[in-house]
Amino acid sequence: MLYKIYQQHIFPHLLNQVMQTPALMDLRRELLLGVSNEVLEIGFGTGLNLPFYQLVDKLYALEPNADIFKLAETRIQQAAFPVEHIQASAENLPFAANSLQHVVSTWTLCSIPDLEQSLKEIYRVLQPGGTLHVVEHVLNRQNLNIQCLQHLLTPIQKKVADGCHLNRDIENALLETGFEIESLNYIDAAGLPQIGQHMLLARLRKSKD
Repeated sequence: MLYKIYQQHIFPHLLNQVMQTPALMDLRRELLLGVSNEVLEIGFGTGLNLPFYQLVDKLYALEPNADIFKLAETRIQQAAFPVEHIQASAENLPFAANSLQHVVSTWTLCSIPDLEQSLKEIYRVLQPGGTLHVVEHVLNRQNLNIQCLQHLLTPIQKKVADGCHLNRDIENALLETGFEIESLNYIDAAGLPQIGQHMLLARLRKSKD
């Protein structure tokens, strides 16, 4: 009972605050300013990405957590384009194959229960040559001490942060799905604990073949 209260009434507000850390907002801006036309955003959250979409015609906002989505209401009303709520899971996207030019994921791949299946679904719905734009905190390959902490604390993190994994190797998962790298960078975001500050910022394409 207490955990359900936390999930519904406390965590959404904590998430909304933490994800407005200046370093994270800067990464959103870098990732999103060039995204155009119709876009599917996986894990829409509280709508913090909305101000950074400058060329979008319509946004499909996939967010399975209705309590989190409620906090986006004001931002959606202020958006310069229509936002359609898609209350579904990333593992089963309600879109036809080869139907979308752009998919966006910002700090969502860490918490999806079945990462492999969700990436297969994203790949399926993208058009050949379509782009996945992603920023995510990831396993720190360079620092073994941080790695150990990430593995150790992930079971706790999953409980307090709605399924969030500290130790996922997102780059490998993307490549194993078949995505081709357009651009990929690792950045240590300021103002965050070391176990969660190593970020992947990437654009990946679905093969045209």
